[in-house]
Formats: sequence, C-alpha cells, structure tokens
Amino acid sequence: MRKLTYFIAASIDGFIGDPSGEADFFTRYVDEEFFGFLKEEYPETLPTPGRQPLGIDHLENKRYDTIIQGRRSYAVALDMGITSPYAHMRQLVASRTLTSTDPAVEIVSGDVAAEVRELKKEEGLGIYLCGGANLAAELVDEVDELVVKTYPLILGSGMPMFGTEFAQTEFALESNRTFGNGVVVRTYGRKR
Repeated sequence: MRKLTYFIAASIDGFIGDPSGEADFFTRYVDEEFFGFLKEEYPETLPTPGRQPLGIDHLENKRYDTIIQGRRSYAVALDMGITSPYAHMRQLVASRTLTSTDPAVEIVSGDVAAEVRELKKEEGLGIYLCGGANLAAELVDEVDELVVKTYPLILGSGMPMFGTEFAQTEFALESNRTFGNGVVVRTYGRKR
C-alpha cells in the first residue's frame, strides 16, 4: 500500500508560514549542501518550473509520483500564471471552490480523505501531501509519514502544521539529518 507523506517546511516553533500563510523566508536556507540533499533524496518535491533552470529536469521521481495540495498552496502557482506546478507527477488539488484550471490537475471537491484512501490502494510511488494546515487537518488520520524540514527560525505565530483540534497522534522518529546551515530534517513513521 502506498504511503501519504506530509513533506513540510517548518519553523522551530512548528509554523509552516506566517499568519497569512506566506513561507518564502524559508528559501534562504536552501544553500548548496541542502539543495544537494533535496536533489538527491527528494527531487520530485521541487516544482516543475524550477527544475529546468536548476538543471534537474531530467531527474526521475524517487519517492512520490502523486501530489495533493490545498487550494491556498495551489494558488501560489496560479498567482504566477502556472496551472501545472508539478507536471512531473499526478496532481490533485483539494478545493470546494476551484474548477479545473488545467487538464493535468484533478480537483477533489468531495471527501478528500476517501480520495486519499483510494490513491493508497493504487500501484506506484508514495503520495506527497504538499502543505496547507487545513488540508493536513482533514488528512491527519491518513498521514503515514512526516518529513519535517525544520528551519532555524522562530516565528512566534503563524500557520500551524495541522489546523486541528487537540488530539494526540503518535509517530516514531525514523531518521534525523542536520545541515551546516542549521536545518534539521526529521522523518517520522506513524505508530498504528
């Protein structure tokens, strides 16, 4: 069965963006060492429009062949005129308000958790949950793995990783990698 992985950037205090959801400030930590790690381990998580200029458009997907993101995350690409931000993967956007903007992007307007359960039954690589505290909250019971890229910043407030009510959900640390720029990447597996 395929896994749903929440692959997310976060501050030390657990926020994935400022109060408006903006998170561009994390990109300043993508130095040569950290970019090399992303390119080697998670090349498919880099959006299609950046892959060619970075010289990595030829790299195959290693971990994920499907991406699901929330409407607000997808809107970042739409605001730049990009309708298929991850053209190298199957793309789904969870939204009750969007209509199709690109034939390569599937809009999920119904039960997104049920859709993910169906995706997990399919053959292929894993499913990349790409941001959105609200979408992560809807899918918290379906998340099998967390890959948290913690950046050496404290935001104080902002968008949390999961926009959920209090509920304890246990994960086990599977790996931990530290970079010279202060970034720490931790991988956790769901305890079921």
